[in-house]
Amino acid sequence: MPYTEVEGRRLALSNLDKVLYPATGFTKGEALHYYVTVAEALLPHLRGRPVSFLRYPDGVDATAFFAKNVPPGTPAWVTVHEITQVSSTPLRQVLIHDLATLVWAANLAALELHTPQWRVEHEARADRLVFDLDPGPGAGVLECRTVALWLRERLAADGLTVLPKTSGGKGLHLLTPIEVTGSSTAREYAKAIALEAEAALPRLALSKMAKALRPGKIFVDHSQNAAAKTTAAPYTLRAKQRPSVSTPLTWEELTAAEDPDDLVFLAPQLAARLDRDGDLMAPLLDASLIRRLPEP
Repeated sequence: MPYTEVEGRRLALSNLDKVLYPATGFTKGEALHYYVTVAEALLPHLRGRPVSFLRYPDGVDATAFFAKNVPPGTPAWVTVHEITQVSSTPLRQVLIHDLATLVWAANLAALELHTPQWRVEHEARADRLVFDLDPGPGAGVLECRTVALWLRERLAADGLTVLPKTSGGKGLHLLTPIEVTGSSTAREYAKAIALEAEAALPRLALSKMAKALRPGKIFVDHSQNAAAKTTAAPYTLRAKQRPSVSTPLTWEELTAAEDPDDLVFLAPQLAARLDRDGDLMAPLLDASLIRRLPEP
């Protein structure tokens, strides 16, 4: 078994040649390389947030393992935090604060990294707001864009700066930093905005998840603001047929997109994007953009 040293930590790496994305031949070793490549941009978005892993040890076409609790055999140097307020039983979850922990997680085939909207220092109190725009059958990312632009303007009216990223699938995620508030308050605000979107765009936006209502519409998912819910982190790989990435966007490139494929970004493309643009999601961490949610 090969070993590597990362930031003074000795890590055993396994099955680096295993193909995790059969449609493209993308291997576990390439997944590790990807996460090392984007670590400088990714780690600030993970810091302080308990990470839930979606693990695919046999590839994206095989069974996945969703892991919140710290996996067996975790090295003693990995930072673990007990989460007590969002589950009926306490959870012991990993915090990824450094490159060594990120490489360790990637070696577990933790392709997808998901985090809540709060940090451990204020558990179950949100410091950001998220809308997951999820297209139903017959709709796609370009229809999500229409809803995203409406949400951008509506939230700007409340003083909130909205940042877009791809979900890594067919949808979009919109995030905005907020003053720390109870997760239930954040979710109620998001739900109210989703209802407004549905009223303003009745042929396109939907505030309910019901499958019968989904064809041709965009579900404005506000539920991920609940304390127990998580969202795919910026720059995480997604377990699709190709190694797509949840990729931060500019509003200009989102507006200019003419084809859904214009908004699909694969792991090998991210290094060039980061070299050119830096972390487009960095403003999410800018204290000057934090705003208090309006009173209901």
